[in-house]
Amino acid sequence: MTSRPLVPAMVLMGLTALTGCGSLVEAPTPGTPAPASEPRTHAPVPSPLPSDAPMASPRGGTVPGKPSVESSTADPILGSPWASTPEMEARVQEWVESFQTREDSLYRASLARMGRYHEMVRRELHAAGLPQSLAYLPIVESWYNPRAVSWVGAAGLWQFMPTTGRGMGLKVDRLVDERRDPFLSTPLALAYLSELYERFDSWFLALAAYNGGPGRMDRILRQHELDQEGHDGLFLQVLQALPRETRDFVPRFLAAARIGMNPEAYGFQDVIPDPELRFDQVEVPDATSLDVVARAASVEQEVLEDLNPQLLRGLTPAGVATTLRVPQGVGGQFEQAYALIPPEERVTFLEHVVAAGETLTHIARRYGVPLADLRATNPTIVPRRMQIGQRVVVPKAPSVRSRLAGGSVGTTGDTGGRVVTYKVQSGDTLTAIAARHRVGLSDLLEWNHLTQTSVIHPGDQVTIHLSGG
Repeated sequence: MTSRPLVPAMVLMGLTALTGCGSLVEAPTPGTPAPASEPRTHAPVPSPLPSDAPMASPRGGTVPGKPSVESSTADPILGSPWASTPEMEARVQEWVESFQTREDSLYRASLARMGRYHEMVRRELHAAGLPQSLAYLPIVESWYNPRAVSWVGAAGLWQFMPTTGRGMGLKVDRLVDERRDPFLSTPLALAYLSELYERFDSWFLALAAYNGGPGRMDRILRQHELDQEGHDGLFLQVLQALPRETRDFVPRFLAAARIGMNPEAYGFQDVIPDPELRFDQVEVPDATSLDVVARAASVEQEVLEDLNPQLLRGLTPAGVATTLRVPQGVGGQFEQAYALIPPEERVTFLEHVVAAGETLTHIARRYGVPLADLRATNPTIVPRRMQIGQRVVVPKAPSVRSRLAGGSVGTTGDTGGRVVTYKVQSGDTLTAIAARHRVGLSDLLEWNHLTQTSVIHPGDQVTIHLSGG
């Protein structure tokens, strides 16, 4: 086949692998499907063969299993003549059954979550002239979870490795990981897929290269002396030479897309898509805590976390302007309210990573905060048992420190300090309270008989069970 290099102008040139393999570290939450979109053709693709025509093998003879003309659809991937060969059809059916049985809840969650991003992805596919079936690729990559992380460190909807993300111009550091930003990563992923298609002249080979790396695919094709023009049948020719995950990747994608484009036919008619994310974009000029943004925008912090999954610590970087998403219609209100917040009040908390030899006293002196405030902010930390690498939350804003000094955190009952009551302050959210006290949000909700949709008000009392010490 003709192996063309990636377009030199693309920042993606030279990358040997886009995605990471392995089970996802972060399991998705249950959810539901987006409506099937109209498939769109991306040329050129091999035309389906007549039903009585043998399929030529590049090495002579014929490829087992003749494609069926009925497999042709408007989508060149799902309608590839090689998708309907007996061998491929058997593999696809295995994954269809998997999604309908042992992965049923995960697939339902993916279809639901897909609703948040489907219109954006569809627009990007249309603009790039790519097949609409590719909108279902994040199902097999990440279950459509922007926070998904594989065991090898790939992250986001499209599962970019850190070096890949940085090579594409995405920021990947301790505070911000733009691989998790669907609106930034999607056009880059589609550009890369388009490059792979141009390189291999086959969607099956392009998808396999997306999973296993284009360099590996080139080597395998050369080893099999397949140097003619590419077509999807070559994937079946080299199937057994591919790693197992890459062998499964294409039929798994075909199964996910086949169901997604007609969910009713596969028993997923009751899945309701999540609403599309709609937002305004605003800019903060320097380091700002997400709870401050939530207070200025008059929205729950959880809403901002969903709109800005790239923020790993709930804090924007210092010294640079950062664009954030806020719910549609509140951008103007946020800008006015934010302008009234003094710069020293825009960061409520910082995270400090404990280094060798450090104590709470050292950390308090470093940041210029009273030791009592540091202890009150980290009630579960036992000073004598601090470990290297442990994270300590540092109250930064003067209002937070005065709130602590004012006694909004207090001990209740004779429990050795293991149960406390917290008095809710203006701008507090359940997520922020849980993070501040180093407890799980689900635990906090259970202790107080609340749900994630519960509304708290200033003055409310929240019970918190600490780990003791």
